[in-house]
Amino acid sequence: MKIGFIGLGIMGKPMSKNLLKAGYSLVVCDKNQSSVDEVVAAGAQRAINAKEVAQLCNVIITMLPNSPHVKEVVLGENGIIDGAKLGTTIIDMSSIAPLASREIHDEVVKKGLAMLDAPVSGGEPKAIDGTLSVMVGGDKTIFDKHYDIMKAMAGSVVYTGEIGAGNVTKLANQVIVALNIAAMSEALVLATKAGVNPELVYQAIRGGLAGSTVLDAKAPMVLNRNFKPGFRIDLHIKDLQNALDTSHGVGTSLPLTAAVMEMMQALKTDGMGECDHSALARYYESLAKIEIK
Repeated sequence: MKIGFIGLGIMGKPMSKNLLKAGYSLVVCDKNQSSVDEVVAAGAQRAINAKEVAQLCNVIITMLPNSPHVKEVVLGENGIIDGAKLGTTIIDMSSIAPLASREIHDEVVKKGLAMLDAPVSGGEPKAIDGTLSVMVGGDKTIFDKHYDIMKAMAGSVVYTGEIGAGNVTKLANQVIVALNIAAMSEALVLATKAGVNPELVYQAIRGGLAGSTVLDAKAPMVLNRNFKPGFRIDLHIKDLQNALDTSHGVGTSLPLTAAVMEMMQALKTDGMGECDHSALARYYESLAKIEIK
C-alpha cells in the first residue's frame, strides 16, 4: 500500500519514518524541502503538492499546525480534494478544532472520500520511538480498516466516536497536560523557595499519587534547564485556544485552562513561544524571583 504523508515537522517527520520502517511505501510533501529530502533519503517518494500526493495514494495522512493549514491542504487549490480518487481516505493527525474537522469531513464526503480525525499525544520523543497515543474520530468501519497504519506510529490507537471526537479528546488531553505542568511548576518553585532541593522533591513524589507521565517527562527538563521544544508553547496556546473556543460553543467553563492560557501568552510575549511547554516553570520563577535548580 502506498501512503501519502503531508507535513514533516517536529512530529510528522519521525512519524513518516516509522511508516517506512514498518514497510509501507510513502509519498511525502512539505514546504520545508530539507525535511522532504531527509525522508526521501530514508526511502520515500517526493511529491510537489497535496494534489499530486492524492493522485498517487489511496490513503493520505496530514500532520499540520492548525485548522487553516488542514483546510488549505485538503480543500484549497492543488489540494487533496483536487487529486483524490473515489474511496480515498484522509487521516488527519493534526490537532485542530473539532468543528473544523467536521466541516472538512462534510466537504470531502461530498466527493466520495472518507476521513478520520486522529490527533496524537506524546510529543517528539514518542513520535521518534513510535509510541504515540492516537485518539480517533470517524466511521468505525474506516477506523478498523486503517488501524494497522496508525498503530505503526503509536503505542495505542483508541476509537473515541464520530468525526470530531478525536480532536475533542485531544483538547481534553491538552488541558490536563497544561494544568499538570502548571501544578508541577508551582510545586517545584515552592520547594526551591523554601530551601528544599527540588530534585529530591521530584524523586520523593514521583512514585506517589502526584506522580504522572507529565511529571516524569517535564520535571527533568526544568531541573536541567532544557527547554528545547518537544512541544512548543506556541502550539499549546493554539490547543488551549481551541479548547476554550469549543467550551464556549458547548456552554461550559474552563477557568483553570483560561488561567494557564494567560501564563503561556505572557511567556510568548517575552519571546519564549518557541520553547518547550515545560518553560511554563519560568513564569512561576519570575514571580518568585528564583530558579528551579
